[in-house]
Amino acid sequence: MTVILWLTIAILSAAILVGMFRVATAPDAASRAVVGDLVFFSAIGIIAVIGLVNESAVSVDATLIASVLGILATVALARILTRGRR
Repeated sequence: MTVILWLTIAILSAAILVGMFRVATAPDAASRAVVGDLVFFSAIGIIAVIGLVNESAVSVDATLIASVLGILATVALARILTRGRR
């Protein structure tokens, strides 16, 4: 089980590295925003998996709070990019 969790961390880390490269080469702000969300939620996934490995309840709370804040940030950025149009 531990091997699977460490493999999951490695895959999420690879997603973060590819995402950081894509943020640097993205043509417009909307693409950067989407890739930024990918990087953020991959990092949250890493925190959650590390919490599973260490059997820590605090990491679950941190993951839930970060997820809610990430969703709110995504909605706010979408409103900014569309200039408030619905």
